[in-house]
Amino acid sequence: MSDTPPDRLSLDPRSPHYDEALISRGVGVRFKGQERTNVVEYCLSEGWIRIVAGKAVDRKGQPLTLTLKGPVEVWFEDTDNQA
Repeated sequence: MSDTPPDRLSLDPRSPHYDEALISRGVGVRFKGQERTNVVEYCLSEGWIRIVAGKAVDRKGQPLTLTLKGPVEVWFEDTDNQA
């Protein structure tokens, strides 16, 4: 496997950008210089992350999300442990 994370990745299994193998490696996300642990989806080329908006859910029971724009850095956490 490559040590470079994909341009876009989602935790939602219904998304076309979902990849269980990559998620199982552990993906770290830094947004505007701060490490975030509540990221649901990200896009490096467009510079945004999607996070869960508290406990609110839509009418289908899915959590509501907010899209935040800014500089995004992504890395695999399993490669940090090997170094």
